[in-house]
Amino acid sequence: MLKHEQIEKSVGLLIVLTLLVVSIGGLLEIVPLFFQKSVTTPVEGLKPYDAVRLVGRDVYVREGCYLCHSQMIRPFRAETERYGHYSVGGEFVYDHPFQWGSKRTGPDLARVGGRYSDEWQRAHLMNPRDVVPESNMPAFAFLSNTKAKDSVGADVEKKMEVMRGFANVRGLPTYSDEEIKGAKAAIGDMTELDVLIAYLQGLGTVLKTAQQ
Repeated sequence: MLKHEQIEKSVGLLIVLTLLVVSIGGLLEIVPLFFQKSVTTPVEGLKPYDAVRLVGRDVYVREGCYLCHSQMIRPFRAETERYGHYSVGGEFVYDHPFQWGSKRTGPDLARVGGRYSDEWQRAHLMNPRDVVPESNMPAFAFLSNTKAKDSVGADVEKKMEVMRGFANVRGLPTYSDEEIKGAKAAIGDMTELDVLIAYLQGLGTVLKTAQQ
């Protein structure tokens, strides 16, 4: 039987055994989640992102908002009192990739939807310090200069078809052909700033509505 001294003195053996332990531990944590309905079934009222919010999410990802804002409220009193109900897996079944994380240079955004008005969100994105003087968030005023249909929304139909493929594999409700065909019309002349605000205003609202 191998002794700790033998393992610690053999770099190759130590690497192999470490990878083995990490792999087994990871599988034991991850695999069971595929069979838990609470993380694979949408919460009541949850629907796929509409065309506007889908491209707004693309702006959010492209601009790296996830680098400073998580979207995952832990089930601790300090977090639920500040942000609201803790996050549940069923809220994120349409997120590819999900926007969880632990980085919080800025506040968690999992329940930011409806917390502020569209006007507040617009002012905050244009120049954060106009509404939050101590903020160190960069300004995103430039997003108001580009039409979403000419950038992130240019291939929105293709994106929706891909998302429909993900949903079909998992047996989830998804987009109809009519919704995909009408995607560009739904975006219209909205700017990147407009669609980003639409995305933010929908975050976490389904679970809040279900609890009322």
